[in-house]
Amino acid sequence: MQPSRAAIAETAPALLDGRGFTLVGAGCASRYAASLLSSLGGMVRVREGPPDISPGMAWARSGLMWLTGTAGLPGCMSPAPVAACADGVLQALDAAGGVLPAAWRQGGAMLAHRAALLGLGRRGRTSAGGACRLLQTADGMLALSLARAEDRALLPAWLEQDGLDDWEALAAVLRTRQAHAVVERGRMMGLPVADAVLPAVAVPWCRVRRHGERAPEARGGRAPRVLDLSSLWAGPLCGQLLHQLGAQVVKVESTRRPDGARAGNAAFFDLVNAGKQCVALDFGSAADIACLRRLVEWADIVIEASRPRALAHLGLEAEALIAARPGLSWISITGYGRDEPAANWVAFGDDAGVAGGLSALLAHAGEGWAFCGDAIADPLTGLHAALAAWCAHAAGGGVMISLAMRDVVAHCADWERPSDGDALREQAARWRRQARHAGVEDCRPVPPAIVRRARAHGADNAALAKLLGC
Repeated sequence: MQPSRAAIAETAPALLDGRGFTLVGAGCASRYAASLLSSLGGMVRVREGPPDISPGMAWARSGLMWLTGTAGLPGCMSPAPVAACADGVLQALDAAGGVLPAAWRQGGAMLAHRAALLGLGRRGRTSAGGACRLLQTADGMLALSLARAEDRALLPAWLEQDGLDDWEALAAVLRTRQAHAVVERGRMMGLPVADAVLPAVAVPWCRVRRHGERAPEARGGRAPRVLDLSSLWAGPLCGQLLHQLGAQVVKVESTRRPDGARAGNAAFFDLVNAGKQCVALDFGSAADIACLRRLVEWADIVIEASRPRALAHLGLEAEALIAARPGLSWISITGYGRDEPAANWVAFGDDAGVAGGLSALLAHAGEGWAFCGDAIADPLTGLHAALAAWCAHAAGGGVMISLAMRDVVAHCADWERPSDGDALREQAARWRRQARHAGVEDCRPVPPAIVRRARAHGADNAALAKLLGC
């Protein structure tokens, strides 16, 4: 099913002002690439070229099939063309002049890179990383992530019951509760919880709002300057892709609370952060907040993945900063968007993937309930964010582009989706046959080559002081 005209219109088609683009290809990924650029206001011409691999082949070859389903049973074929959509993002980026190095041109494979580095496999209703579960309710299914100790501490208040010390006890209580009620209460309390249903309406993959002036025609021919305020996966991947396109990227972390990914797999942190200058600032210091403001003035693109109120607590209002800096493009990554009440909802990659409909689609296709991939909303959103940032900068900036992880996943889940259940099941079965015939049904995720190490926390503070006089 194609996205609705209303959904496309919400992505502010004036951004690219009818700029022309040429895509060469034929197939699902190429059509998705054309749709992305069109949704941003581009005039896209598609020339017949080599056929794209089928969505099912893209899913299997990427290693996502290996990561989806029950351990000990064959991997599951997603009826949504998620890997093909990821490939399509990079086709769109290429058409927009963003030519990535060869090692970064496989969008589908990027979705499984973390799992490859960590040696993860499919675990059915438990996420590949282990922190999220699909849990039965009295009337459906929900996803709950418990990666943080503070979330576990909220469980008795959430369900108004003590003794919820393990997943089994929690599951027993949830089987007696209505999904909508517990999800609503959990979100209000700050829990990363999601109803496992298909989104009711088609949603745009991003929302563009103009808050400032475009940059002057000439930027001196220099590479884009990127300020990366994000952490974990989606935002850092966006920043890494921009770095691979030649941008100068400065990663800013708190002196008191570094990027949580630093405490995890070192190779994965290197993958998404190598090549960036790493700066640590004390967000409780007026002098360091002033330095952060100067970094925003220095930047052409800002990437952040905080809930809107987090920056407001630092006295930084994104809309005002865009208005004060002609040409600034602000990339905002959230779980559910910047508008209330969803702006306050917490999401991680696995539960956001469920919220976007991937697990429900899998179940509707007869594959059973399971997580799709590994924290799939994170890399999928990071890819789309890089395209948005590149196009916004090329168009002169002055805009905020908001990407909600749930909406990015839902947009891909809805792409060219059959309109009835029988057709959905047949599509998944056909794609599985193609993968089996090609001998790729059991492909493990392939680890990416890690060629550089990321800089240490705060390693470039001295260089920053020299650059900005902080």
